[in-house]
Amino acid sequence: MPVWRSLLFVPVNVERFLARAHERGADGIILDLEDSIAPGEKENARRLLPAAVERLRRNGRSDVLVRINQPLELAVRDLEAAVLPGVASLLVTKVEGVSHLRLLDELVARLEERRGLPVGGIRFNGLIETPAAVARAHEIARATPRLVALSLGAEDYATAIGGRPTEEVLLMPKQLVVQAACAAGLMALGTIGTLADFSDLEAYARMVRRSRDFGFVGASCIHPAQVPILNAAFSPTPEEIAEAERIVAADRAAAAEGRGSFQLDGRMIDIPIVRRAEALLARARAIAARERGA
Repeated sequence: MPVWRSLLFVPVNVERFLARAHERGADGIILDLEDSIAPGEKENARRLLPAAVERLRRNGRSDVLVRINQPLELAVRDLEAAVLPGVASLLVTKVEGVSHLRLLDELVARLEERRGLPVGGIRFNGLIETPAAVARAHEIARATPRLVALSLGAEDYATAIGGRPTEEVLLMPKQLVVQAACAAGLMALGTIGTLADFSDLEAYARMVRRSRDFGFVGASCIHPAQVPILNAAFSPTPEEIAEAERIVAADRAAAAEGRGSFQLDGRMIDIPIVRRAEALLARARAIAARERGA
């Protein structure tokens, strides 16, 4: 799985945002063809996409992702523009169900083959944005091997239910998406709240840290000031790494004595805790490798 603690949205047709996108420190840059692009500008945005992808890949180390439109007639045109060398993933908006993702999978595979790209190399991030799709989240999560992440589109979901995108309203559907993603071995991306308000960065940081406790491993953002907050909150702390190393070392010593559980600082440690420590260390190594540019 890729390391995507922070994914920064950039409208592909706004030069002042694109020019410095690679300097922001985000794990991924999402070149947007959807909501930030006016209907009359979408064709121009598609024309600009190949040069933007090449520019980001040449100048920075961030992965490049592209958010495509729904309905299908727009999505097909977006795919024609976005299936390119250097594109790591496509954000599939308003995912309706299994057949929706599989159709797009087939279209992308044909384009990859035609353009000499590895078939299956471009991944999918699924964006669930309606109550019906939330109800089908577990099926959607297993729709295609291209799918590496699921998230809930907070603003659109709240609109669909006639509610407001508050943390209280979003908590249940976001948890359902986390459960579906984790059950299928995918990354759960997002936060408990909404990404739209970045006026209070301290409150935003608290919300992101809380989101990690719920199982999220990264999130998208719309302002560069949010990037370092996401990177910090979704990275293991030095204290967490040190504790995990002690747990793994103690587990090896216990295993050598034929014991499957043991005490550490007055705390009973069993296999699930050890596995969690091992996963944390693996993530720490992956993050370190990304930051080295490996």
